[in-house]
Amino acid sequence: QVRLVESGGGLVQPGGSLRLSCAASGSTYNIYRMGWYRQAPEKQRELVALITTGGNTNYADSVKGRFTISIDNTKNAKNTDLQMNSLKPEDTAVYYCKVDSYLKDYWGQGTQVTVSS
Repeated sequence: QVRLVESGGGLVQPGGSLRLSCAASGSTYNIYRMGWYRQAPEKQRELVALITTGGNTNYADSVKGRFTISIDNTKNAKNTDLQMNSLKPEDTAVYYCKVDSYLKDYWGQGTQVTVSS
């Protein structure tokens, strides 16, 4: 079993920055990829960014050049951060951490990001 704890959401003005963190604990040795998804009101959940334990990344076109995903990969824990710069109102959504393991995928509880003046 893997437990996920997300943090870092909040309210920010357009052009501002936020950093989201997701800490995975438990049976993390099976994890091969971590990522962030988001869901805006009345929209489907969409991919934001992915990173493998080897450091390969993938970003949605809408966030390329503005968001950076990173991973802290140790034997007993894995953490991923999402640095979000130049935020836009359309980035407003609930952001979810997702962990892919060889046994099962896991979702975090979500953290609200609101970009508004």
